[in-house]
Amino acid sequence: MSKTPESASLRRLPSVEKLLSRPELEALSREFGRALVLEATRAQLGELRRETSEESIESGLSRIEAAIRARIETAVSPSLRRVVNATGILVHTNLGRAPLSEAAIAALAEIARGYSNLELDLETGKRGSRHRHAERLFAVFFPEKKTLVVNNAAAALMLALNTFALGKEVVISRGELVEIGGSFRVPDILERSGARLREVGTTNKTRLSDYASVIGPETGAILRVHPSNFRVVGFTESTPTADLVRLGKERGLPVIEDFGSGNLLSLSAFGLPEEPTASESLASGVDLSIFSGDKLLGGPQAGILVGEPSRVEACKKNPMARALRVDKLIYAALEATLSAYMRGRGVEEIPILRMLALPAEAIRARALALVERLGRVGSLEIDVQPGASFVGGGAAPDAEIPTWVIALQPKDRSPDDLLEALRRNDPPVLARISEDRVLLDLRTIHPDEELILEKALRTL
Repeated sequence: MSKTPESASLRRLPSVEKLLSRPELEALSREFGRALVLEATRAQLGELRRETSEESIESGLSRIEAAIRARIETAVSPSLRRVVNATGILVHTNLGRAPLSEAAIAALAEIARGYSNLELDLETGKRGSRHRHAERLFAVFFPEKKTLVVNNAAAALMLALNTFALGKEVVISRGELVEIGGSFRVPDILERSGARLREVGTTNKTRLSDYASVIGPETGAILRVHPSNFRVVGFTESTPTADLVRLGKERGLPVIEDFGSGNLLSLSAFGLPEEPTASESLASGVDLSIFSGDKLLGGPQAGILVGEPSRVEACKKNPMARALRVDKLIYAALEATLSAYMRGRGVEEIPILRMLALPAEAIRARALALVERLGRVGSLEIDVQPGASFVGGGAAPDAEIPTWVIALQPKDRSPDDLLEALRRNDPPVLARISEDRVLLDLRTIHPDEELILEKALRTL
């Protein structure tokens, strides 16, 4: 079988060593190190050898040094990047959920640049507990309760179930066996905790008698999952949490509520449908309430367990708690976030709350001003029209917040192409499509980011 003869251009490809001896690549080696330049050079040559056309190979040869530099700069650049959220979804899990307040960012920088008293009692000079940093502030909001912070709400749920129901059954309504972000399901988390699932009731109806009838010596806990990211509507019936608490006390079982979004303030203050607050969850008498730090609380990613002191202490003593604990940076950002609430400055200082509180007319005025500054942009039709923002992140799933959006109608490309072009901006701009229009919602764009959006639109 005869071999396909190499093209003249392929035979002209230099060796790796010859390339590395060029002044441009020697300079790159001094800047980035020889190992990284060597890897990029081999990869670039390999890519050229796979080319089939003479033109592609010749073009690649003419810019090979620039291509190698581009590979290296991509390799050393962070993959985690800031983006501009123009989707109108406030708590967007794919975009990192809640943006932090300026105070939280400053606290992160202060603690990150040096050492801290994370586990040191400055009064005695002896070892202290990292848990106290969050406990002292949460005690203001939840008197007579204890708090434990772990790395996310799923971890908090796993820790609680492992502590109280290892090798035992956890009773839960069939209608609360939900899937949360990233295809993780409550039953899967429950299984990994070492507990066994005991479903009761039906998808749409679960009564107190359903719980009572299955509780026995093998029962370790009762679990209630608050419907923060789902709704069952129609012919439904659920057991009030207070009734579950009474049943738990009668049978000597802890009642654990996966509360979800962790809002400290009532959403009705922002014109949204009523949702219970974290304080109301605990007022129902549950032994433990679990919620996220980076949703409507507006802080860093964390799982917060709040509840009856002996139950929280039991979770702290669980060896798994050490594997799930958070670091100094989370405590720093969490303290700064809670401080804003304590000072009555939550809505003014915490971005998520500030976005919730923005009047639709204020957003309309900003949108009209931006469109006026833009004028005509290529072949884009630009309009300002009424729309809806969404809380997102598994909070208030059926709530729409009135807003105004900038609607882009491209004439020479598809809306998907326009969406991709915005994603390729530096920094990327994320939007959404509705009825063949690309929608930009300024509710989730800080005024300081409007110039970035304006420049991105001009490049189109």
